Amino acid sequence: MVLSAFGAAGLATLILTAGVLSGPDPDAQAGALGIHKIKHVVIIMQENRSFDSYFGTYPGADGIPGLAGNPGPVPCAPDPKTDGCVRPFHDTSNRNAGGPHTTAAASEDINRGEMDGFQAQAREGLARDCADVDSPRCSLAPADPDVMGYHDAHEIPNYWAYARNFVLQDHMFEPVNSWSLPAHLSLVSGWSASCTTPGNPMSCTTALSGPFGALGGARGRKTDYPWTDLTYLLHRYHVSWRYYVGAGGQPDCSDDEMYCRAVPQSAHRPGIWNPLPRFDTVRRNHQVGHVTPLRRFYRAARGGTLPSVAWIVPAQVESEHPPARVSTGQAFVTSLINAAMLGPEWKSTAIFLAWDDWGGFYDHVQPPTVNDQGYGLRVPGLVISAYARRGYVDHQILSFDAYLRFVEDDFLHGQRIDPATDHRRDSRPSVPENETILGNLAADFDFSQRPRRPLILPTHPSRPRFS
Repeated sequence: MVLSAFGAAGLATLILTAGVLSGPDPDAQAGALGIHKIKHVVIIMQENRSFDSYFGTYPGADGIPGLAGNPGPVPCAPDPKTDGCVRPFHDTSNRNAGGPHTTAAASEDINRGEMDGFQAQAREGLARDCADVDSPRCSLAPADPDVMGYHDAHEIPNYWAYARNFVLQDHMFEPVNSWSLPAHLSLVSGWSASCTTPGNPMSCTTALSGPFGALGGARGRKTDYPWTDLTYLLHRYHVSWRYYVGAGGQPDCSDDEMYCRAVPQSAHRPGIWNPLPRFDTVRRNHQVGHVTPLRRFYRAARGGTLPSVAWIVPAQVESEHPPARVSTGQAFVTSLINAAMLGPEWKSTAIFLAWDDWGGFYDHVQPPTVNDQGYGLRVPGLVISAYARRGYVDHQILSFDAYLRFVEDDFLHGQRIDPATDHRRDSRPSVPENETILGNLAADFDFSQRPRRPLILPTHPSRPRFS
């Protein structure tokens, strides 16, 4: 494991604020014993926001330098069009554009740790991706990039309310240094790979850009993901799961561009945000039917029949993926959380809310270098539960791999997606849940406290002020 250039001072600060100790963490140990009070894990994955774009001015978080009491000068990202630079600004728009979010774009945004390539990449992306694409979304693109903008409690009051009342994670990194499809492959399997032979998990190698699976349709073959995913272990240990899919438009472009023509999405149509039906294990275990329409989540929450593990992905309009409205995404997420809170299983449920990649938006923290996948740039992360700590900012280094680890520790007796121990071969080069840098989500809970009462919020709060 190698850490990239947080800088010595920055790393020292991170270690101190995270409470990282040389020996075992008593709170983490207690949490590891208490997590079995959680009978239902619900993972809500929204789209394309960096941590600084939503929580860069949140009190007590590692936010934008020079703003909201954060140390350091206010950064300024060079703008090739004006030969000047653009500083972070309060963005009151309900609709954003963002920027390119490929692996190459991430490298340019990070710019060897300077974290100043966002404005230039956004200008290039707006010019390139709308030049040859006949997409209605391009008509919504702003004249100037908005990637240096940030929202706060005025625009996203519910998200800030969840942070104030539960847990905000300010070092949650995308597990792969790439865009949505690799992020979602990693979310369910701990790996993003490309495989040369259909059905052969030993033919797979790490891939952060296409082609994926059996080369997709590029050579006339059906996309196939033969490596091991989490559902293989859930099925083996008789742990229930569902993957709930919003019906509508697909939230991202299949070629990882900023703009493209709309593509339909549904539970019955595999895609960027719905990769599980293409995993060999899901098909062979006859689990494809566990990928199901989103409406069934509300029914399960209301009826007390939530599965042990649930993933939820939205359609485009609710996703917050530009140009979707921020307010619509927040209303969607609030409705999901309200449903879980009002159901009979609230006290035994943990909700993990995150955004799948940074979407080209500014963030000031350089990601650590962990393995051949990433990490990618920082994204918002929230933990909402009757046992979640109140108003706690978690400074641990995390990625979506921590979700896998939590589920494995809670339901699978600590078994990892690991070909050395899980009785299924694949050629993954590492087990990301075991990275020594990865924090433990159990630390975000206080299992000794009395279960918290629900916090029911309006789906359309009156407070948001959009221009």
